[in-house]
Amino acid sequence: MPQPEAGADAPAILGRRRYRRRLRSRIILSFALLGLGLTAMFAIAAAYVGAVVEDEAVGRVLKHNVDEYAERFYEDRSAQWAPLGSVRAHVYGPGGRQNVPPDWAELDTGLYNITGEEDGESFVYRLVVKKDADYWFFLAQDMTNTAEVRARIKLILIAAVVLFTVLAGIIGWWSASRVMRPVSELANLLGASDESARPAALAPHFPDDEVGELATALDDYAARLTEVVQRDREFNADVSHELRTPLAVIKGAVELLLSRPDLDDKTLVRLQRIQRAEAQCTDLISALLLLSRAERGHGRADVYRVAEQLLEAHRSQLGGKPLELRLEGEPGTLVVDAPESAVSVALGNLIGNAVKYTTEGAVIVRLAGNAVDVVDSGPGLSAEDAAHLFERGYRGSHAEHTHGGGIGLSIVRRLCSLYDWQVRVVPGEERGVVATLRFDITDPAAG
Repeated sequence: MPQPEAGADAPAILGRRRYRRRLRSRIILSFALLGLGLTAMFAIAAAYVGAVVEDEAVGRVLKHNVDEYAERFYEDRSAQWAPLGSVRAHVYGPGGRQNVPPDWAELDTGLYNITGEEDGESFVYRLVVKKDADYWFFLAQDMTNTAEVRARIKLILIAAVVLFTVLAGIIGWWSASRVMRPVSELANLLGASDESARPAALAPHFPDDEVGELATALDDYAARLTEVVQRDREFNADVSHELRTPLAVIKGAVELLLSRPDLDDKTLVRLQRIQRAEAQCTDLISALLLLSRAERGHGRADVYRVAEQLLEAHRSQLGGKPLELRLEGEPGTLVVDAPESAVSVALGNLIGNAVKYTTEGAVIVRLAGNAVDVVDSGPGLSAEDAAHLFERGYRGSHAEHTHGGGIGLSIVRRLCSLYDWQVRVVPGEERGVVATLRFDITDPAAG
């Protein structure tokens, strides 16, 4: 069963990490591969063309020589002629074919490359065969020295390929350094900018080229982004201030009404409900203001006391639902360095979901170590809900008859990201759901 978690950033934890090669390395590698490919193709082409030209030229000469030798032999059969010092001619008549070397006897008319061994040394020769009705002519040319030269040429070509590949890599490294230097300077300027101040202009540091255009675009984007962030901060501050004022009025009026001794039970219950709603709204405003500013607030929040207040608020709203709300733990055993409003919003959403989706049974809030568990006996958690539980606006498969916009757990995830807490929601052992809110164990103020 999936176990969705939200820590500093759940999507980053669950997302795939892709290896990205640096642009400088890609330029160097491109130059090296280009040098390797070009020199390798040139070497292969040179070796192939050389071998073809040599075979064609030598073969044509040998064929011409064997034809000329046969013609002269028929004119004067007593003549013994060797065209070149490295070429030997042999002729065998009808009565001397038993003297033909076994390797030659089975060959048809044509040109052959033959490798042999004599006195422990290998040799290579090229043989031209011409078989007439009465006489067989063989012309053999020693190619041992030519084969050795060809092997040396191959070694030279391989060395040239390696040399030019290394040279291309060096040129690529030099070119990459020249090309990437402005980009590295731009990255360093961006990294050195102060987040708390308006970013300094980047375009004046670069010439009017591609990097300069990029710096100008970044300056324009930074200006627009700074303006948006500034408007957002001002809006949040104004909304927070404007909402706190009427909430303070509501709080004072409710406290004044609750101090009257002649209240009937129905009025008392309604006033207490208004008081709890005002406290919940105040906590939510404080938490959202912290999230909008992306700054941690400090304090000493007793998780047991916060959970007790939350359970008490939900207990008065059960409306006759056969549901037991129970708190397990001891006061003061878990104190975190955070405002009570942040802890109340995070824990309150988990408790609120448990109470909302559990029709009967129990909702148990259990403090253990540096974590608090919210265990319910509700309908459980489906695989689809587990995959999208902390997405903003997502409402679970059991939310058809409930109110809400599906942003509660999204706020919890953002608070966990801000304070380095962790939240996990998994199916219960038999039924229901277990939601765990784990606080930062390195928190010096944690109890």
